[in-house]
Amino acid sequence: MRILIVEDDAVLAAALTRALNQSAYTVDFVDTGEAANEALSVYTYDLVVLDIALPKLDGLSVLRRLRDRQVHVPVLILTARDTLEDRVIGLDSGADDYMTKPFDLPEFEARVRALIRRGNFISSNSLTHGNLRFDSAARRLFYNEQPQELSMRELAVIELLLSRQGKVVTKEQLVDHLFGWGDDVNSNAIEVYIHRVRKKLEPLGIDIRTVRGMGYLLDKV
Repeated sequence: MRILIVEDDAVLAAALTRALNQSAYTVDFVDTGEAANEALSVYTYDLVVLDIALPKLDGLSVLRRLRDRQVHVPVLILTARDTLEDRVIGLDSGADDYMTKPFDLPEFEARVRALIRRGNFISSNSLTHGNLRFDSAARRLFYNEQPQELSMRELAVIELLLSRQGKVVTKEQLVDHLFGWGDDVNSNAIEVYIHRVRKKLEPLGIDIRTVRGMGYLLDKV
């Protein structure tokens, strides 16, 4: 899952990025409205965390432009503006949720999970493949309800494959899912992560097929 944070407070943005990275989300960060508008015009995200008081272009203008382009990515407004009128304006402008600062990080993370589930029409916290289950709330993988030890990026690989069972996942989609803008992506990085995940799944009788020239496939059960 890829999230865009639009926040001009660098300390807060770094804390949110760190928390989301630890939950196996890929995070991009911008600190102006103009940069956010450009990123949202080019990249596809699973969630946008949007401040309102931004330099150059305010957050509500970014949001309205996004909705004018018929982009339906979930948007969580995160702002110090806490009046009823502010909340109504934000939600009426196209936000899916509205959270005021200061806030508790566990609540923020729970709202992120809820919005991503809603945006992907996932009614539960789990993606399954036979006896394999990925808990998107806990960010854990289980086989026969026994926890499996994977790194955060390995979890991100299996999450994407599970969400697209029966469909080929390209290397480009994996790069977008696993890496943010600031990450140094080696040309062989995807092969390395696929190899690691494959080694952990093979003893469970689960195979990730390589579709030559296209990408990778987790067959439907």
